[in-house]
Amino acid sequence: MKLWGRDFTRREKSVLVILSVILVVLLYFLAVDRPVRSAIASANAEAEALRTELAAVQGKALRLEKLKKELGEVKEHRELSRMESYNNSREEIALLNEILADTVDYSIDFSDVTRDGDQIRRNFALQFRTRDYETMRQIIGKLCDSKYRCLVDEIRCQTMAERNELYVAASLTATFYETMVGGTPDSGLPENREKPGTQTGARY
Repeated sequence: MKLWGRDFTRREKSVLVILSVILVVLLYFLAVDRPVRSAIASANAEAEALRTELAAVQGKALRLEKLKKELGEVKEHRELSRMESYNNSREEIALLNEILADTVDYSIDFSDVTRDGDQIRRNFALQFRTRDYETMRQIIGKLCDSKYRCLVDEIRCQTMAERNELYVAASLTATFYETMVGGTPDSGLPENREKPGTQTGARY
């Protein structure tokens, strides 16, 4: 091999061979290896994202199945509460008297009826005494699970002694919900104001 009219020395030939090998390796790295590695990394990232998405979907499916099962158990073993039409106060008082039949004594104080559109709220405070904690717990459970829509809040209980007798005293606030759909207005029904929470009307 000659360059500019002379032969390459053995050393120059070795250098040229080494440079050619390096050039081929560099071209392979740039044209083949790096794109392939990039494509593999991208495919792995996409596969990992798909696995994460699949795990999330499977988790949602399991939660949905659990909720369906719980709802089926509720429908099978419990009566769902319903919002009765206004005025349902007599039925609600009768229900309270029935639930509180096993108490030592009790008192109920109803506040003024409030109205927000078609929704009627009948707030009340309840105090009662029982001879043991389990009876008290069952009474509150019956009230929370009653057939009429009722929200119980601010439950307090304590033990007390009277004439050498031990009692469990409980107090709570709660709200019966009614609707004007199918209801008949009367003198105890407050006006339908734009701002909710205005209290007026008859006292029960």
